[in-house]
Amino acid sequence: FSVMEKKQRQALITEIIDKGYKQVMEEVAYTWFNRFSALRFMEVNGYIPSHVRVFTDEENNFKPQIITEAIHLDLDGLDMEKVYELKDAEKTEELYKYLLIVQCNALNKILPGMFQRLSDYTELLLPDNLLREGSVIQQMIELIPEDDWKDAVQIIGWLYQYYNSEKKDDVFAALKKNVKITKENIPAATQLFTPDWIVRYMVENSLGRLYISNQLSVGSGQNSEQWSVESEQRRIEREKELAEQMGWKYYLPEAEQTKEVRAELNKLTTNNWELSTLKVIDPCSGSGHILAYMFDVLMKIYESYGYTTREAVASIVENNLYGLDIDDRAAQLAYFAVMMKARQYDRRFFSRGVQPHVYAIVESNHVDSFALEYFCDGDAKLTAAMDTIISELYDAKEYGSILTVTPQDWSVLYDRFAEITEDINMSRETALRELLPLVQVAETLAQKYDVVVTNPPYMGASNMNPKLNDFIKKNYADYKSDFFSAFVIRASQITKQSGYCGFFTPYVWMFIQSYEKMRNYLYNQATIETLIQFEYSAFEEATVPVCTFAFQNRNVHKKGCYLRLVDFRGGMEVQRQKALEAIKNHDCGFYYEQSTDNFSKIPGCLLYTSPS
Repeated sequence: FSVMEKKQRQALITEIIDKGYKQVMEEVAYTWFNRFSALRFMEVNGYIPSHVRVFTDEENNFKPQIITEAIHLDLDGLDMEKVYELKDAEKTEELYKYLLIVQCNALNKILPGMFQRLSDYTELLLPDNLLREGSVIQQMIELIPEDDWKDAVQIIGWLYQYYNSEKKDDVFAALKKNVKITKENIPAATQLFTPDWIVRYMVENSLGRLYISNQLSVGSGQNSEQWSVESEQRRIEREKELAEQMGWKYYLPEAEQTKEVRAELNKLTTNNWELSTLKVIDPCSGSGHILAYMFDVLMKIYESYGYTTREAVASIVENNLYGLDIDDRAAQLAYFAVMMKARQYDRRFFSRGVQPHVYAIVESNHVDSFALEYFCDGDAKLTAAMDTIISELYDAKEYGSILTVTPQDWSVLYDRFAEITEDINMSRETALRELLPLVQVAETLAQKYDVVVTNPPYMGASNMNPKLNDFIKKNYADYKSDFFSAFVIRASQITKQSGYCGFFTPYVWMFIQSYEKMRNYLYNQATIETLIQFEYSAFEEATVPVCTFAFQNRNVHKKGCYLRLVDFRGGMEVQRQKALEAIKNHDCGFYYEQSTDNFSKIPGCLLYTSPS
């Protein structure tokens, strides 16, 4: 071992003593898998700044261009003497590993959330024999067609789900032996990749509806058109036109309303659309599929207001889009998905130095007391704020986004971080590494949003570990049957009154007695504008029957639009086709318009399921 390798080995031993051998190996394995996936995505789409392919040549053969171009590479930190030495000695495998590490380190400048600098033990554990026949890299190239990587960030999510599938099987096998789901295993047990069309339905009927209702509200109230059946029909046609212009295929226009309801809606509508202050979040963002589509929809909205592409991308990343997940690895992929979306629209985005608000939820269990004391510097206001944040984020990975966090004066905290950035105090780096993420996550959990869209984790109370179970019983006593029901309520609480929520959940909450209080909450506090109930086994991955719905976060007695697809077998593709059919043809037999008042008349069931 070289001197450097000895240090790396010692760091590895320290980490294993702290976390355990299995956990460290798993973290390093998925770290490299993430990086390989990210590098492959970037090389296929031409996003690597050097424009030199890392895994293939220009014809997509398994002949890394980075090796053939090694002596011409212009990468930060590249030691050309070492390159020549390895080349002359024909140590191709060693050269490739070295170039990979330097390339990952060079990408740290533009993608710090995906390519953290490779120091210590991660370098030691880069797999050997990457150029051999049948290596993981060759499989990535040959088993997945190149076209599947092109501008479809969701491929990263699919890779992630199937990487986790064995662990998920292990967790569910353990449940049969009454082994509860620990916080380390919550991601593997609960993360499901949401089908693309469901993502579109949820986002279009929440964020899209907010935009369209705003467009239609110009001239509402006193100056609005006199109500008539014809005026309602014109409104519906105008909604269809706007949705079509935006390319929103899964948008369901508002149902025809009575004169009294329209008058009430006109009173409630406010035309205060300010794009730079609009906030949207996926609080269980997984690998970022919903965030990526929210980005696309926001781009369309900005363009409709005449913003340039560059202005729109910068504003979305800086002002509008937020994501959280308890799983570090998933949050890393979601961060990557948002960065790739930004690069897709703005080819110079990487040079702008802007980073998204996509975070792994961090917990305060092991905060360095010296770094905290240095950061607060005797300031009573800073000390009080940090004490509250540290108290509220203790064991945060156990609970995720259902945590309630007290709002603080965030600007004072961020000003202090800016102040210490150039400091030479030995605690500066620890403060930035440990405390800044806590503040970023706390702010994201504490603020209100215009739109919340998510596929929350599904986990029955009987499968929860005692700590999570006790927390939900204490804080969500009326909604404790399942993890997802607590998430629905929490999402409503962090949404502004005029905002919208979109969900993909099990549909038990519509019928079963133990969810009666959740139904009452939604009946009294929200307006379910649209809902699709799927066929019992349509979504095989969930192993439970599911539905998707969107609600406005205030109660209005009005008609909504509902699709009942329980009679159509054949999986999610058949359900998608039937949903599109219902959106185009309301006389199809499985599309219903009903007043939300009628929900209260159905014993034990929220959804109106019969045309009679």
